[in-house]
Amino acid sequence: MIKRNKHLLIVAAVVVIIVSLLLYSTRPKPVLVMVETAEMGSVEETAVNTRAGTVKACRRSQMSAAMGGQIAALYIKEGDEVKQGDVLLELWNDDLRAEAGLARSEAKAAEARAESVCVQADISEINAKRKTDLRKTQAISEELVDQAVATAKSLRADCVAAQTSAIVSNERIAVAEALLERTRLTAPFDGIAVEVNGEVGEYVTPSPPGIPTLPAVDIVDHSCFYVAVPIDEVDAPKIKHGMPARISLDAFKDRRFPSTVRRIADYVLDLEKQARTVDIEVIFDNPEDMADMLPGYSADAEVILSVRENTLRVPTETIVDKHQVYVFHADDESLELRDIKTGLSNWDWTEITSGLKPGEQVVITINRKGVEDGAFAKLDTTEDK
Repeated sequence: MIKRNKHLLIVAAVVVIIVSLLLYSTRPKPVLVMVETAEMGSVEETAVNTRAGTVKACRRSQMSAAMGGQIAALYIKEGDEVKQGDVLLELWNDDLRAEAGLARSEAKAAEARAESVCVQADISEINAKRKTDLRKTQAISEELVDQAVATAKSLRADCVAAQTSAIVSNERIAVAEALLERTRLTAPFDGIAVEVNGEVGEYVTPSPPGIPTLPAVDIVDHSCFYVAVPIDEVDAPKIKHGMPARISLDAFKDRRFPSTVRRIADYVLDLEKQARTVDIEVIFDNPEDMADMLPGYSADAEVILSVRENTLRVPTETIVDKHQVYVFHADDESLELRDIKTGLSNWDWTEITSGLKPGEQVVITINRKGVEDGAFAKLDTTEDK
């Protein structure tokens, strides 16, 4: 009897082992998941752009010649640094130079004539005064006195006219020099010449009204940049001048740049087949962040509307259909699709108001094949998510 019971126990143990092996061999392959722990921290409510924005220079001048002409001198090339007031380009202007020189010569002649006439007027007035004094002693006739006074007045009038003519001649110099200045392009501020169109000997013309043409010289101030982005009209009323923001760029994927809202457009942009948006501008807070910036980079801006501190949060990428998360249970290595309620949210974090507890693990890799409620799962220890 005892031997029989031992045999039965052995058989039972073998059956249990076989069944266990069969169950283990037929168990579904676990899905590998990566998780993050629900934790306490701060969550911000943000407004983000609907389409990619653009990095722009605070000062950029795409300059064209004020008048048509042949390029006589080109003092810069692309990439050169320029200072405010530097002459960048000069058109052929020998005729205008000659006119300016002629105007200066005429002005000198007019000033000399005015000086001569005024000296004569001074002498004539002195002579008239002497004759007036002599008339008091009856030494000369009244007629001679009247002639002397009339001559003095006439010469004084000629003096005033000559002085006025000299002023006009000097103003002609200003006109001639202004015309001469129209043949030069000068830098309006310190910057870098990022584009130069034209060579010495080529003919350039100013842009006709309403018809854009290539600038002769394009100068960019590399000391100041901002980002212009479109914001959905729904979010626009929440944004105020001076609000903090963050800038992210494809060119600097791992960096976020602190910034501030500096301008909100005064109208809603209505483009066909696109949502209505309001353009805003955010400027970099730290000058050192602009050191490697280039105008034209694509950029996104995240305006911080409000902040909630010390609240339960999870990465936003773990949220499923706006109100669910996959919770990983380490004890039985299973996944649970759980309903949650959320509060503030941004690209990085979402506030959890109910449905989760601090320390619970939620799945980040929610789009992997096999991630579903009740699935058998194991932690993926690789670094890439």
